[in-house]
Amino acid sequence: MALHRALLSSMLFISLFISFTEARELLVGGNSNAWKIPSSESESLNRWAEASRFQIGDSLVWNYDPSKDSVVQVSKKDYDSCSTSSPIAVYKDGNTKVKLDKSGPFYFISGAEGQCEKGQKLVTVVLSGRHGFFHVSPAPSPVEFEGPAVAPTSGGTGLRGGFIVIFGVLVGLLLF
Repeated sequence: MALHRALLSSMLFISLFISFTEARELLVGGNSNAWKIPSSESESLNRWAEASRFQIGDSLVWNYDPSKDSVVQVSKKDYDSCSTSSPIAVYKDGNTKVKLDKSGPFYFISGAEGQCEKGQKLVTVVLSGRHGFFHVSPAPSPVEFEGPAVAPTSGGTGLRGGFIVIFGVLVGLLLF
């Protein structure tokens, strides 16, 4: 019986570890044609970013017509001024994937002339992983970053949490 409990406990721990360390690929704006000039403030990609939580290891994915646009990763200063003169990286393939490899803000602007000035830009804030096993981190204060606030999401995390609870109940029933 002790071996049975140890095995089930190990399975539960591994399941929890995998579910909370899983990197995700996030389609920018939530759809394949979101990399464009927003028609209103509510369609701004920064609104989408404010409603999302980004963690180290996640990747952002853009889909766009490479003959008409590109994605340029820039500094905060260049983001604010819409300057592409000293980019961190330039992506022109039409199916860009950028891995978020550190905590803090990431700034992106359109490489098409005049698009950034019309609102085609994105800032994401990646949460720090230093706060333990569950990667829980408070939103950065406005003093630290002048980017969007980071808000909780109701995406797959709740569903994954539900599976974990069900798994825990089943393990509990088997143990007793």
